[in-house]
Amino acid sequence: MPKQKTHKGTKKRFRLTANGKLKHRCSGTSHLASRMTHKRKRNLRGTTVLKTVDTVRLVEALCHNSY
Repeated sequence: MPKQKTHKGTKKRFRLTANGKLKHRCSGTSHLASRMTHKRKRNLRGTTVLKTVDTVRLVEALCHNSY
């Protein structure tokens, strides 16, 4: 059986924590931020934890690797 390859797009966007959760950067922060309110820009800073519904599918795409 061939090995399953890591999905490179998922590898760039998500990181697996020690407890098995997935961290990711909030979307909508790279450009066109001048039209956003200051509160919205402030709340989009940093990373957030993904919902557990999508975690199983994405951990398979990462092949259980954390980058």
